[in-house]
Amino acid sequence: MKKLSPTVEKYVLHWGEMGSRWGVNRTIAQIHALLYLSPEPLPAEEIVRLLGVARSNVSTSLRELQSIGLVKVSHVLRDRRDHFEAVHDVWELFSVVLDGRKKREIDPTVSMLRECILEAESDKETDAKTKERIGNMLSFLEGMSDWYTQMATVPQPILRKLMKLGAKITKVLGK
Repeated sequence: MKKLSPTVEKYVLHWGEMGSRWGVNRTIAQIHALLYLSPEPLPAEEIVRLLGVARSNVSTSLRELQSIGLVKVSHVLRDRRDHFEAVHDVWELFSVVLDGRKKREIDPTVSMLRECILEAESDKETDAKTKERIGNMLSFLEGMSDWYTQMATVPQPILRKLMKLGAKITKVLGK
């Protein structure tokens, strides 16, 4: 890639902005976007040149993306450098992101809510309505977590059909 086309630049910049809103470092998101769109794996030096960011920032970001599972190392014949490529299947990408968010955000929250429920049983200072609301939140998050775990096993073609059905699924299931 000699330089970023206006379309690629727009995508990379927007992905960086969205990354910031999702709680992801802007550079990490921009590198991911660049690698996702790149027709071939890129070495770190090329990423530095194309995005104009520090080499150390690129190295750190690439390690983070690899640990998440969104980027992998590949090798190019007659080139000793590591090259990097993103997961290109959008369904796999979405799955990796959701799995990571569930592990980092939902699972710890469910654990904390379970602890709160146990503590609330002997806690005289916490009123019944508060205990009920904690229980409702726990029940909801456990249900959503269980549903996600089940849906993660559904084959992609069936998920696509479910998405297309949308609200029409209520007709199949009955109101």
